[in-house]
Amino acid sequence: MKTLNVREIALDLIDTVEKSGSYSNLMLNNAIEKNNISGRDTALLTEITYGTIQRKLTLDFYLAPFFKKKPERWVHNLLRLSLYQMVYLDKVPERAVIHEAVNIAKKRGHTGISGMVNGVLRSIQREGVPDTKSIKDDAERISIETSHPLWLVRRWMKAYGKEKTEAMCQHNLTAPEQTVRVNTMKMTRDEAISVLKEEGFDALPSDVSPYAIRIMKGNAARSTLYKNGAISIQDESSMLVAPVVGAKPGQRILDMCSAPGGKTAHLAEQMNGEGHIDALDIHAHKLKLVTQNADRLALSNIHVQKQDARKAGELFAEETFDAILVDAPCSGLGVIRRKPDLKYAKTEQDLENLQRIQLAILDAAVPLLKENGVLVYSTCTVDKEENEGTVEAFLNAHPKFELVPLEQIPIKPEHTMIQVFPDDFGGDGFFISKFRKKENS
Repeated sequence: MKTLNVREIALDLIDTVEKSGSYSNLMLNNAIEKNNISGRDTALLTEITYGTIQRKLTLDFYLAPFFKKKPERWVHNLLRLSLYQMVYLDKVPERAVIHEAVNIAKKRGHTGISGMVNGVLRSIQREGVPDTKSIKDDAERISIETSHPLWLVRRWMKAYGKEKTEAMCQHNLTAPEQTVRVNTMKMTRDEAISVLKEEGFDALPSDVSPYAIRIMKGNAARSTLYKNGAISIQDESSMLVAPVVGAKPGQRILDMCSAPGGKTAHLAEQMNGEGHIDALDIHAHKLKLVTQNADRLALSNIHVQKQDARKAGELFAEETFDAILVDAPCSGLGVIRRKPDLKYAKTEQDLENLQRIQLAILDAAVPLLKENGVLVYSTCTVDKEENEGTVEAFLNAHPKFELVPLEQIPIKPEHTMIQVFPDDFGGDGFFISKFRKKENS
């Protein structure tokens, strides 16, 4: 495959994401399979596709002085894609980037477009890009430098201050490390690391979770351990959730929003495959992932049902469950590194609507939990309203519930809720809280 084809595929992906709001991570995987891309070309395609989307607002700031009028969408994306390579990729010569951009423009447009693309990129090559230090307002500067929407930067600055916001935004531009969870029903973490190293993986134990291994080199999905169900690919922050539930063999557990099934499987492993987990999700196609995951890990105690979590009471009698996990639908603002397009798609209104859904799911959990039972609420966002705000609203509405310490989290066991930021230890942004249903007095 020629390098040019990789850039054309990247342009198609970036253009489709902007046009239709499709998820870049899903589209990228499909494009790699469909075009049979491998090795170095896969790395380049991933880098320039994610990088261009991740840095879109910065690239637009750099391009703006060189436009007489805004070009049509595909041309704009071609210029973003080309400028990303010129500014951020050291190994690609600028002349090669410009040459290939002009060829793509000729192929897809007319002579005037290829001339404009050539002119803009050569002007930038001569003059350089504008300096973001000229932006006086801190929020605007952080927004442009880290390519996060201004409303989001202002919201985070109000919640966490300027320094934390800037650190988080900068970290969101970095590539996430791959981590895996050991299935302790099959082997210990040390045994898993030993096998991975024998297979040529660079694997290290995590300080964050006793179940986690960091993969510094290699794709864990291609390991024999993954195929044999001894490990699962999961982020370190996400691995903190299931142990907080404290599930034990023989219990009845409800996972109200289970897909794609990472935490569900972790719960089942904690129960040593014994007892009963009811795994719900509103989307049938996502429940297939839960089932596939359970089959690969040979976990027979997971039982999936398609159901809106808000209507869980239609399936189960009151006080059925020893523990309930609500890993709620959320804005996903803690996983921007994995889904770079997500930050441009969300609005403040979306966050308000999501909190209503989160509270409705928690409300539905209340009658289903036994007295003294545990309810764990988690999200993969760093939004204060969706996290602490939802906890506060839930406690106000349900005085029978109290927060209890997160004893199973090694980093802050004395806390009753924890906000993990992406820049804390390199994991996803995550929120975890734990409630106990008091006995009737």
